Amino acid sequence: MDTAEEADICRVCRSEGTQDKPLYHPCVCTGSIKFIHQECLLQWLKHSRKEYCELCKHRFAFTPSRIYKCLFTGSVSSLLTLPLDMLSTQNLLADCLQGCFVVTCTLCAFISLVWLREQIVHGGAPQWLEQNQPPLVPNQPNGPVPANEVRSIYVEEDEDREDDEEEEEDEEGREEDAADANNGGQEDLNWNALEWDRAAEELTWERVGNQGLIPLSPEHVFWVVSLNTLFILVFAFCPYHIGHFSVVGMGFEDHVKASHFDGLITTILGYILLAGALIVCHALASLVKFQRSRRLLGVCYIVVKVSLLVVMEIGLFPLICGWWLDICSLEMFDATLKDREQSFDSAPGTTMFLHWLVGMVYVFYFASFILLLREVLRPGVLWFLRNLNDPDFNPVQEMIHLPIYRHLRRFILSVVVFGSIVLLMLWLPIRIIKLLFPTFLPYNVMLYSDAPVSELSLELLLLQVVLPALLEQGHTRQWLKRLVHAWTFTAGYMLDLHSYLLGDHEDDDNLPNNNPPGRHNNNRIPGLGEGLHAAHQAILQQGGPVGFQSYHRPVNFPLKIILLVVFMCVTLLLASLICLTLPVCAGRWLMSFWMGSAMVHELYTAASGLYVCWLSIRAATVMLSWMPQGRSIIMLKVQEWTLMILKTLVVAVMLAGVIPLLLGLLFELVIVAPLRVPLDQTPLFYPWQDWALGVLHAKIIAAITLMGPQWWLKTVIEQVYANGIRNIDLHFIVRGLASPVICVLLLSLCVPYTISKGITPLLGVQPEMQTLVERRIYPFLLMVVMLLAILTFQIRQFKRLYEHIKNDKYLVGQRLVNYERKSGRSTSSSSYSSSS
Repeated sequence: MDTAEEADICRVCRSEGTQDKPLYHPCVCTGSIKFIHQECLLQWLKHSRKEYCELCKHRFAFTPSRIYKCLFTGSVSSLLTLPLDMLSTQNLLADCLQGCFVVTCTLCAFISLVWLREQIVHGGAPQWLEQNQPPLVPNQPNGPVPANEVRSIYVEEDEDREDDEEEEEDEEGREEDAADANNGGQEDLNWNALEWDRAAEELTWERVGNQGLIPLSPEHVFWVVSLNTLFILVFAFCPYHIGHFSVVGMGFEDHVKASHFDGLITTILGYILLAGALIVCHALASLVKFQRSRRLLGVCYIVVKVSLLVVMEIGLFPLICGWWLDICSLEMFDATLKDREQSFDSAPGTTMFLHWLVGMVYVFYFASFILLLREVLRPGVLWFLRNLNDPDFNPVQEMIHLPIYRHLRRFILSVVVFGSIVLLMLWLPIRIIKLLFPTFLPYNVMLYSDAPVSELSLELLLLQVVLPALLEQGHTRQWLKRLVHAWTFTAGYMLDLHSYLLGDHEDDDNLPNNNPPGRHNNNRIPGLGEGLHAAHQAILQQGGPVGFQSYHRPVNFPLKIILLVVFMCVTLLLASLICLTLPVCAGRWLMSFWMGSAMVHELYTAASGLYVCWLSIRAATVMLSWMPQGRSIIMLKVQEWTLMILKTLVVAVMLAGVIPLLLGLLFELVIVAPLRVPLDQTPLFYPWQDWALGVLHAKIIAAITLMGPQWWLKTVIEQVYANGIRNIDLHFIVRGLASPVICVLLLSLCVPYTISKGITPLLGVQPEMQTLVERRIYPFLLMVVMLLAILTFQIRQFKRLYEHIKNDKYLVGQRLVNYERKSGRSTSSSSYSSSS
C-alpha cells in the first residue's frame, strides 16, 4: 500500500477502512479530514444533532429506500440487519419519500412492460422470433396453421360469411380451438410468452376510481412490497452487479468512478451485457429446439433492446447535442474547456441536466422547422426525413423490428448531421463575427456573485417562455413560412428546380395560408419525444418516398442539387449571423437608455431586442394593411388597439407579474430554503429570480391543469385562451382567474408567517424552537394539506365502494324522483323495483 492510501483514515476514530467498514467522503472537506466511517458519522450526527458538516456546511446524504440500500451496500451485514432497519425510525421521512420514488419507478416500469407487450401483439413479433417452428393452432382442416396467421384466416372467412354459412360454423369452431390454445390448453406448443395481460387486466381506471389508489387490506401491502422488491432485484440489482463485475474485471473501475455517474454507467453496461447474453442463450435454445425457452429469451431481449434504445435516443443523443453546442459556443461567452470541466466537477448532475435540456430544445425546434418545410415543399422532396404526421410512423415498432446495426447507423448519421448544422450555424458565424466585429463578442452572462441560480432561471425562462411565445404566434409562423416559400421560389427559378421544389401546379393557393391538395396538414408542433425520434431515429428512411408527387427533371440535375445545397448553407449562415447580432445590438441600444454603461446580462438584451424586432415588423405589417382603408378607419383602429394594449398590460401585470412572483416565492419557502439553507443561516431571497422561476412553474401548472379533469380553473383558463388578445375580457379575467389565484397564494404565504411570527412567540418557546418553526412551517403545512387531500379522496372513494357493495348486495328497490328547480324538493313519480 502506497503513502496516499495510508493517509486515508477516518476523521473520528483515526483508523483505516476495511471491507466491512469502508471509508466515505460525504462532504467537501479534503486532506486528513476527508474520509469517515458511516458508523462514526452516524454517532457524531446523533451527538451533535446536525445534518451537515460543521466545517464546510455541506449536508450529508444517504442512500434511499431501505431494501434498495440493503441490496446495494455490498455487505452481508446489511442483509442480516434488514429486519432491524425496517423497524428503525431513523431517517424515516427521507426513506419514505425516496421509497415513494422507487414505487413510482416500479409502477412506470410495469405499465411500460404492459404497453410494450401490446405493441408486440398488435404490431407482430420480429421475424427472427417466429422463424423456427412458430406456435401452432391445432384442429385445422388442412393441418396446423401458425398462430400469427389465425387472424388473417378469420378475416378472410368473415368476408365470405354471406356466401357460405358452413364456413361460418367452421370459423366458430376454429375460434373456440384457438381460444383454448391461447388460454393454455392441452398443447404445450401453444404457450405464448406474450400473455402478460392477466396481471394487468384488473388495473382499470374505473376500478381505481371506485376503490381508490391505496389498498385496504394487508395482503395488498404484502404484494406491493414483494413486487417492489422483485423489481429492484430484477431491474436494478442484477444489471448493476453484472456491470460492476465486468468493470472490475476489465480494470476500468477508476475511470468509471471518475465520471461521477458510476452507478448509472455500470447499470447500463450491465444491461448491454445482459442483452448479449440473451442473444447467445436464444441461439442455443434455437439449436436444441427448446421453443418455449427460445421465445421467452427472445421477448426478454426485445424488452432490454427497446429500453436501451429509448435511453440512447432520449438520453444520450440530446446530451451529445447539448455538449457539442456548448463546445462550439465557448468563444461566444469567453469560456474554455477547463471552465466546463470545473463546472462539471463541482456540480455534475446539474451540468449534465442543463446540457441535456439544451440538446432537447435544439432537437425539438429542428423537428418543428422540418414540419414547416413540409408545408411549403413538394411532397417527396424530404423523402429521407420521416414525417411525424404519417399515420404509419411508429417508432416503437421500428425499435422492435429493426436490427441493432440499423439503429446504430442512424444514430451515427444523426450525430453527423446535427453536429454539422451546429458547426455551420454557430461555430462558423462566431468566427466571422470575431473577425468582422472584434468588440462585439463575448456575450456578457456574468451576474451578481450572490445569485448563483440567476443564470439557470434566465436560461430556462428564455428557452421555455420567450421563444415559444414568439413561435406559437400564428403570424410569426406565417412570416417564416412566407420567407421559406420566397427563398424556395427564388432558388427554384435560378437553378431551374422550381418543379422539383414546389411542383408543376404550384399557385397562390399553395402559399402558407392554405394547404395544397394532396399535402398533409402539419400545423401541429410535435412533442419532445416525437420530434426527437423523427429527427434522430428516422434521419435516413429506407424505401421509396411517401406521398411522392411527380416533377420535371432538368438538365445537369445532380450539379444543380449540389448548388442548391451550397446556396442553402450560405443562406443558413447569413440567417445565423443576423440572429446572433441584430437582436443583441437592438437590445444593447435599448438597455443603454435605462442602464447606461452598466453591464447587462445578454439574455435581457437578446430577449428585449427580439421582441423589439418582432413588434416593429408586426406594427409595419399592420399599418400597411390599414393604409388602403383611409384615415378615419386608421384612427378608429388605433383607438381600439390602444384600449386592447392597456387591457393586455393590466392582465400581464397580474398573470405574468404578480402570480409568478408569489408562486416563485412560495416555492422558495417550501422547497428550496429548507433543502439548501441550514437552520443557523439566514436565507436570502431574490425577487427577480423568484419571478423568473415562478413563470416556469406557472406555465407547468397551467399545462397540467389543461391536461387534467374538468374543474373551475381549467374552465377559466380555456375561456381566456379561447377569447384571445383581441377579445380580451378584463372583468372576467380579474374576477374569475386573477383574484382567486392571488388570494390563495397570499393566504399560503401569510398564514404560516402569521403563525410563526405571531402565535409561536406567545407560547414561550426557546429561540431554537422559534427558528425551527419559522423555517419548517411552510413544508409542514404543505404536507398537512396534501395528507388531508389524500385522506379526503380515500374517504370519498371508500364511501363510493361502500355504497356500491351495499347497493349490489342488499338493495331491494329504487324509486325515481323528480327534480324541483324552485322549491328544491323532489316528489316521487314513476318507480321501478328489483328484487334481490
